[in-house]
Amino acid sequence: MTTTPHIRPFRFGVVAAQAPTGSAWTDLARRVESLGFDTLVMPDTVAHGLAVFPALAHAALAAPRLRVGTYVLANDLRHPVAVAKEAATLSVLTGGRFELGLGAGRPAAEADLAMLGRAWDAPGVRVARLEQSVAMVRALLAGETVTVDGPHYAAREARVVSPGVEVPPVPLLVAAAGPRMLRLAAREADVVALGVPPQTGLDDAAALAAQAQAAGRDVEVNVNLMAVGDVVPRYLAGRLDAAALDGSVAAVAGDPARAAEQLLERRERLGASYVLVAGELAEAFAPVAARLAGR
Repeated sequence: MTTTPHIRPFRFGVVAAQAPTGSAWTDLARRVESLGFDTLVMPDTVAHGLAVFPALAHAALAAPRLRVGTYVLANDLRHPVAVAKEAATLSVLTGGRFELGLGAGRPAAEADLAMLGRAWDAPGVRVARLEQSVAMVRALLAGETVTVDGPHYAAREARVVSPGVEVPPVPLLVAAAGPRMLRLAAREADVVALGVPPQTGLDDAAALAAQAQAAGRDVEVNVNLMAVGDVVPRYLAGRLDAAALDGSVAAVAGDPARAAEQLLERRERLGASYVLVAGELAEAFAPVAARLAGR
């Protein structure tokens, strides 16, 4: 059974993690806000970029209109009780502007786990661990006391919300591509980030989005753009050019009017109303976001 995606107003965000100084990070957050974006989100790595939780707290203070979030936390790097504590704290400090993104770990996360002396388990194990983590984090953020003993985590009378403190709701984003992750996202997520390969076309992406919406819940669908016109992020330079992304849901035209038409079509087909771009694409994409703001 398929459902017609709920059409949400667009919102737009920037993915960034690098800054040489605190003032440079402040400037970046304020620039993202001034360009009209709604969110600033960060990937989760050990060797590269800033640590997500302090950097997001700093950005939220520097740019008081922006929502901030993780895109996405590698679940195996932290115990879910620690994740819930950090998320609760950021939600309180930002007045409810924090969004928690979780994933089972992209391939590069294997190197991060090795730095921590941890194993890179099979995909099924990592997904099962994420399922338990999501359940624990949800319960802890709701103010519950959690005691569990396996199968993947143990915790005894864990609490992360102090008496008298009200934690604003923390939207949960789950990055998903495979069937099991899509089922998890359909059940549990507020936002589903479609983890599609860069050259995925609209029909294939629509099939994935339908799986994410199969539970009939009102989930928000997110896509992350890899190209705006002929501009691609530096990390893709030399590996993938914009021409190779022609027809992909991970790219839009350089002309703002045409790009806006493409995103309207993708929202109709996928329900994809939350669009992210790398920091290096923010200036090129800002006129597109301005055209679609509030629509």
